[in-house]
Amino acid sequence: QVQLVESEGGLVQAGGSLRLSCAASGRTFSMNGMGWFRQAPGKEREFVAAISGSGGSTTYAASVKGRFAISRERAKNTLYLQMNSLKPEDTAVYYCAASRSGGVTTTLGLYDYWGQGTQVTVSS
Repeated sequence: QVQLVESEGGLVQAGGSLRLSCAASGRTFSMNGMGWFRQAPGKEREFVAAISGSGGSTTYAASVKGRFAISRERAKNTLYLQMNSLKPEDTAVYYCAASRSGGVTTTLGLYDYWGQGTQVTVSS
């Protein structure tokens, strides 16, 4: 099993920045691709960003491209999400996830492990 723990989110003003981290423990050798998803109240969980097992490939949802950056440090078993130019519509619970697949995975159902989620609130 793999355990994923996100850092604390927070309350940020529109236009501000926030960095989330996700620490992995357990059978981390089984992890490959990782990603971030988010879920706003009353909405389905949606893809935000993903990174390949090697870290060499990334992909983003259109709504965050150019504002968010995903990265990982394999030696520390840590995933990051740098969020800049935040908007009120970015308000959601953010989840990190890990897949046994090595590629860039945008599909929620292909992730095997999930964190508990962390709240990010962007005020206008």
